[in-house]
Amino acid sequence: MDWVGWHEQYERPESTLARRLAAIQGQIRTFLDESPSGPLRVLSLCAGQGDDLLSVLADHPRRTDVRARLVELDAGNTAVAAQRAWSAGLPDVEVVTGDAGRADQYADLAPAHLVLLCGIFGNILDDDLARTIECCPQLCTRGGTVIWTRARGEPDRIPQICDRFERQGFERRWLSAPDAGFGVGVHRFTGTPQPLVTGTRLFRFASYEDLQRLDDR
Repeated sequence: MDWVGWHEQYERPESTLARRLAAIQGQIRTFLDESPSGPLRVLSLCAGQGDDLLSVLADHPRRTDVRARLVELDAGNTAVAAQRAWSAGLPDVEVVTGDAGRADQYADLAPAHLVLLCGIFGNILDDDLARTIECCPQLCTRGGTVIWTRARGEPDRIPQICDRFERQGFERRWLSAPDAGFGVGVHRFTGTPQPLVTGTRLFRFASYEDLQRLDDR
């Protein structure tokens, strides 16, 4: 997969991905608007070029309150994200080229007030999806927010994802409409944060063939 070229879809306002991005940005802006005063920690897993978070922070009044880490494996994408953060004057946004599926990437910043899990759940198998959600209490502070995505379609896994979050102590705050053409969810953590277990793996991207077999079950 050409993950740099994949981002070109965002440049077509009518595309499903562009509309999904707008929904994510709207929810990030709502999070910032509603957060109490003080420092905010943000984690973005598989951050791509940082379109979702950086575009909002660039002109948001809370921009200087945010310390963020964007983790992305593709060096072409991280180069774009780092340039965007620098151009927007966001020195507290750190862009890391690395494996976002490794818990160690978040050791000194978790638990965070906002965790972005966008573009992940449609690219991993069920066991990894369950493990990632089970680890969210390690990534998210009490009262913190997780924004996640998963494409809609048959079989629709959105209800399963919501159920898994809610069993981990998260309450549903917002979910895109079933006919939106995409799935974006927002859950708020009401439980007690758990210590981050370093040395563990949250997820690994699966092959297209394995994902197809999963959908065919």
